[in-house]
Amino acid sequence: MFTVTLITNPAMILDPALVRTLRDAMGGGDVLWLAPKTAAEFAVRKLPGSMADIRDSLTAEGVDMIAQPSIGRRKKLLLADMDSTMIRQECIDELAVAAGIGPQVSEITARAMNGELDFEGALKARVALLKGLPETVIGDVLARRITMMPGGATLVATMKAHGAYAALVSGGFTAFTQAVAARLGFDEHRANTLHIENGQLAGTVAEPVLGREAKVAALDDLSAKLGLSDADVLAIGDGANDLGMLMRAHLGVAVHAKPVVQAQAPHAINHGDLTALLYAQGYAKADFVIA
Repeated sequence: MFTVTLITNPAMILDPALVRTLRDAMGGGDVLWLAPKTAAEFAVRKLPGSMADIRDSLTAEGVDMIAQPSIGRRKKLLLADMDSTMIRQECIDELAVAAGIGPQVSEITARAMNGELDFEGALKARVALLKGLPETVIGDVLARRITMMPGGATLVATMKAHGAYAALVSGGFTAFTQAVAARLGFDEHRANTLHIENGQLAGTVAEPVLGREAKVAALDDLSAKLGLSDADVLAIGDGANDLGMLMRAHLGVAVHAKPVVQAQAPHAINHGDLTALLYAQGYAKADFVIA
């Protein structure tokens, strides 16, 4: 059996007629509303071969769809990217704005996240441009420019309340992941370390650089420590360097992601906030732990 979950942005309305029409077309069972006007699901015995076309059609209507095996939907490990996933910004771009080189760095960031540039090389090139920036700017950026994605704290709190482990795994920097992980309730965080010399950014990062392969390694490491398998993992991200873990996790979701990532990831959320990932696991809104 499979479960098809339909989700829209909380500011919008999921049309019951659309849900019923899709259920009937798929020969599904009774519709269960996980949240009035926002999320609903139904079970089907077999997924049609046209799922990609159906997903594209629903996306155009402002509706996200996640279809997956019904058994084992609630995951025990959350692996989350940080920049443009758990927070709205790209931290390195915000540091670049403070350094007066915002457009130059953001262009490189966009190309790296689209998979057009080697991630490690692009990261080192951008960090080199920040050489000489006062270390105190990091705190200023965190306080004034970094905002959380809607639903993120609730996603983490609800999964942890049901026994899951939450890890923030970022190609960004520990100076940011430490603060974001603490604010959102993650159990741990992994990222790159910026070198600091005499109170200024040195323009380099510690080796080895945490990129695509390191995120997959984190999945393997944490799964082994927790006695879990890929079937127990929810991985979320938006950039090309997230694709490795998205493809490995049995629930790998591209969240408001770059086109190249959406084209390859098993699942995508384009309209809902991060609580959509709870609906995808079968949590009703009444089950949410509001952090």
